Amino acid sequence: MIGSESFPREKPAETRQGTTMRKEYDFSKGKRGPAVESPGKTRITIMLDNDIIESFRARAEARGIGYQTAINEALRAALNDENVPLTA
Repeated sequence: MIGSESFPREKPAETRQGTTMRKEYDFSKGKRGPAVESPGKTRITIMLDNDIIESFRARAEARGIGYQTAINEALRAALNDENVPLTA
């Protein structure tokens, strides 16, 4: 067993940060979401068929990328190809 003398003691909050922590914090004006927004990206909600999502997830995993990145790439490629109709 390793004795407590092997580990330095954690410094109290007032010496680490210069102030002590409050007993309560007000998060009433807090916003949910990512800590940092990605520049040039917009968060949306979209409903896709299960088989489409499964296919993109499998292909993305094989490439070592995220499935949302794969969907974005496919949409960009379709928009760049003027021969691909946007309606069925």
